[in-house]
Amino acid sequence: MTQASTPHPKIIPIPEFEDEFVVGLKKIFEEKIVFNQILGLKITSLKPERVTGRINMRHELIGHPAYNRLHGGVISAALDAMGGLAVLAAIGARHMNETPEQRLQRFSRLGTIDLRVDYLRPGISDHFELRAEVLRLGSRVASTRMEFLGADGKLMSTAAAAYIVS
Repeated sequence: MTQASTPHPKIIPIPEFEDEFVVGLKKIFEEKIVFNQILGLKITSLKPERVTGRINMRHELIGHPAYNRLHGGVISAALDAMGGLAVLAAIGARHMNETPEQRLQRFSRLGTIDLRVDYLRPGISDHFELRAEVLRLGSRVASTRMEFLGADGKLMSTAAAAYIVS
């Protein structure tokens, strides 16, 4: 008996960003968005399919002094920022036929429509890792999923958001 071969799904290669694009996006995210500076939010990885970031715990970010716990607003704001960054990366990947400068100009029209955060554990750690990915990038709205983890890799918070992209 012969087995019918099943067609393999077409694998679409994920593009790599140019250094000029990565440097430009980091400058916008880490320097020009002043609130991200206040949070101490830094990009650790910028890929079309997923972005990651880090926040080091500092005294200014404490929300509960008795437990040295991170303020919930810091968690929410950082997750929102990372969701937006994931959308920027996805937009950048969608328009790889443009120059890095042209793609960076596309980011002036991004805004949060909806954000839901689930706080699973208290924010107690010496630093925090953040991850975000785009679930769907439409012509007007993007949907994202984000995670907030402690230094030990334990999931502390999750979020889902929608962003206007037009």
